[in-house]
Amino acid sequence: MSKQQPKATFLEAKFSDNERLKGESNFLRGTIMQDLQDGLTGGFNGDNFQLIRFHGMYQQDDRDLRAERADQKLEPLINMMLRCRLPGGVITPQQWLGIDTFAAEYTIYGSIRLTTRQTFQFHGVLKPNLKSMHKMLHHLGLDSIATAGDVNRNVLCTSNPVESALHHQAWEWAKKISEHLLPKTHAYAEIWLDGKKTETTDVEPILGATYLPRKFKTTVVIPPLNDVDLHANDLSFIAISDNGQLVGFNVLVGGGLAMTHGDRSTYPRKASEFGFICLMDTLKVAEAVITTQRDWGNRSNRKNAKTKYTLEREGVGAFRREVEIRSGVQFAPTRPYTFTERGDRFGWVKGIDNQWHLTLFIENGRILDYPDRTLKTGLAEIARIHKGDFRLTANQNLIIAGLDEKDKDTIEVLARRHGLINNNVSAQRKASMACVAFPTCPLAMAEAERFLPQFVSKVEMIMSGHGLSNDEIVLRVTGCPNGCGRAMLAEIGLVGKAIGRYNLYLGGDRIGTRIPRMYRENITEDEILSIIDDTAGRWARERQPQESYGDYVVRAGIIRPVLDSARDFYD
Repeated sequence: MSKQQPKATFLEAKFSDNERLKGESNFLRGTIMQDLQDGLTGGFNGDNFQLIRFHGMYQQDDRDLRAERADQKLEPLINMMLRCRLPGGVITPQQWLGIDTFAAEYTIYGSIRLTTRQTFQFHGVLKPNLKSMHKMLHHLGLDSIATAGDVNRNVLCTSNPVESALHHQAWEWAKKISEHLLPKTHAYAEIWLDGKKTETTDVEPILGATYLPRKFKTTVVIPPLNDVDLHANDLSFIAISDNGQLVGFNVLVGGGLAMTHGDRSTYPRKASEFGFICLMDTLKVAEAVITTQRDWGNRSNRKNAKTKYTLEREGVGAFRREVEIRSGVQFAPTRPYTFTERGDRFGWVKGIDNQWHLTLFIENGRILDYPDRTLKTGLAEIARIHKGDFRLTANQNLIIAGLDEKDKDTIEVLARRHGLINNNVSAQRKASMACVAFPTCPLAMAEAERFLPQFVSKVEMIMSGHGLSNDEIVLRVTGCPNGCGRAMLAEIGLVGKAIGRYNLYLGGDRIGTRIPRMYRENITEDEILSIIDDTAGRWARERQPQESYGDYVVRAGIIRPVLDSARDFYD
């Protein structure tokens, strides 16, 4: 069934140009190898600009320097961002030391960026250093295959350090899903690792010769912690356990947050429940969902090409039945599950295996040595002596995992010395998150990462003034409506509209199962803070016991809840 042709709905429509370039790319090779020899530009030409994404890289430039370099008659400071493939976010200390060294010696900015996709990114890699970067990753047992482009991207997994056996089982499935859905082309090895060019014809039995219509995101979630924001993903497997052992998954399909300003045919959407499956059926169902989206997805309009739009157009029931036919698996009724938390459990946590885990707050995920906090040096020192592993979270934080009792004090001393532990960080700051945005993201319309720290300080003052210093509001800022900062699952979401201006969304819930609605459009920071001051003050005075900010603004009628993310979002 996986070789079916696209549905007739789009056979007569003109395909987008991305479909042409994928079809003509010789299974993602293009002319990337020739471009690497072109010393006249720091970037890639023609189709290769898009094709390198399938190899895990985006071409960017430092937007702060554009005008200055234009005045000097120079091209923009073109460089690459690389996103590593790291299913479940688990990385060894030895691997960490390798990426730490590369970031220091071969990137413009010298930092390691933890991302909302539970992995790390290098920013500012110049073209002459690209092959050495990929070879370094390969030497460490890592790669960046399919972390961008129209493929299944890095598979997330709840960072649950308490139920150690369950987490390990779920993580193993995240790895299996990632490997199963990877592109099979030899292009990555040929281009970046000097692999021998094969004479055989590449075959993509799952993704197809033109790959997927659009990017695809998958996650494995362990209740009661929704730390990966399952509704931001095309495909989610919710772990169902019995006595601490994984027995199967509830499957949810069709979540996604990206939209386009001014285009009401685009919208965020929560995932739909398909039902329960046994463990042995996991890969068959994952493949069937992917191939159904491959064949049914919109290849004419990329703005409506994600899985969420396919479900809305074809119907959840029809999509679900097709997955059952292709996989040979009948979905059982969804098993009960409950989410009670979102975000990360900071500080020391003891697992049921008697090992200790330390979750560190890394603001915006940017690991760098600052004048008052030598984060990058500190993590490298810890990596040199740590016997467990590091776990990157989907909220841009880092867990030092698998510590024996006798090693706790040593690790804590190092973490405090380098500012990795700070008892003065507020609950509000820990509940806030931003995407990268300026100066490197080409899609950014407004600041996010550079804007958030000072903005949170102002929100903290508001919270303190209303007696809310020990409370928090899930706050997300994203520089554009593409969704990387997951603002559309926040209690307060800011989506960049222009420099210094944002659309303000209110009314998401604490556990990430309700989409917020736009409250005000295209407003300034001062206007946003005034609204937060007013609504937080009312929340402090009028809230019910244990009522979160998002639930309060809905109950008080400040904002109407989004009941159906597809049909109700704009009404």
